[in-house]
Amino acid sequence: MLAQSNPATSSSAGPPAVNQAQDNKAAPAEKPKTSDATADGDYVGSDTCISCHEDQSRRFNRTAMGKAMAHPHNPDEAHGCESCHGPGRTHVEAGGTKDTIPVRFTEDSRNTVAEKNYACLQCHSRRNQLFWRGSPHESRAMACVDCHQAHQELHHPLSHEARFNAPLSENESLREPQPELCLRCHQMRRAQLQRSSHMPYREGKVTCTSCHNPHGTPNPSQLRQTTVNENCLSCHTERRGPFLWEHPPVMENCVNCHEAHGSSNPQLLKMRMPRVCDSCHDSSRHPTTPTLLNSVRDFNRGCTNCHSSIHGSNHPSGNAFLR
Repeated sequence: MLAQSNPATSSSAGPPAVNQAQDNKAAPAEKPKTSDATADGDYVGSDTCISCHEDQSRRFNRTAMGKAMAHPHNPDEAHGCESCHGPGRTHVEAGGTKDTIPVRFTEDSRNTVAEKNYACLQCHSRRNQLFWRGSPHESRAMACVDCHQAHQELHHPLSHEARFNAPLSENESLREPQPELCLRCHQMRRAQLQRSSHMPYREGKVTCTSCHNPHGTPNPSQLRQTTVNENCLSCHTERRGPFLWEHPPVMENCVNCHEAHGSSNPQLLKMRMPRVCDSCHDSSRHPTTPTLLNSVRDFNRGCTNCHSSIHGSNHPSGNAFLR
């Protein structure tokens, strides 16, 4: 069981009510139909839990959630062991057998995913978690504890300042660091991220959650921004414009030319120059056209040798996007 000493709650008959009147907070999670293991019972208080689970309590006290519970700033944070694990009297009277814990979060637990997630979503239900219901991960019956570890001791200093319902920092409470955690399932992305041209995740400049919200968004591919372009331009601001002369493929979608996760070509291009340009500009009276006499000098050269402003230009040359 989770073990956390909280004088404000340990002697109470049950966990304090969670304040639902919060701004930007999603509707309360619906309580799932419970099995016998999650039926209501009597609460015994965190002090009773700690009398047996001293090691778990010591570890939990060093986590962000443990620190928040020990020194609550609002009713959302004033909780104890039974707020997550359910009433513990049956467990105590049975001598501490595992099967009598109402809600267990381990892999061998007989609790359903809905029961486990309900315990988390009672508090973690806004900001990053607003769109969890109906999200790809929720639809695939993923539990919060598949990725997160509530008892995990956090070693980066800023994590100690985290509060309930605050956005989790990049690797906070995760079972393993990004991107390894995500790549356990998204194996195709692992190969892409190992290519010569890749997102700077190896250098520690970005993580998977820099672009994606794994808890769900109303946007494609769980992107944090409304469109692919907005997602990219949140970092690549020099490409945003507005420009006097816009390049239609760029306005439409960055991934028309780029492979976001990794590529064997420079600048994350899907194909090398000039092939990526030739995929649209396949016919023209231009020095790079093989049938022209002077193509021997310019054939297969990079288009950006001349057309350097392909993302958009204010140059008098107009839509030629010249230097």
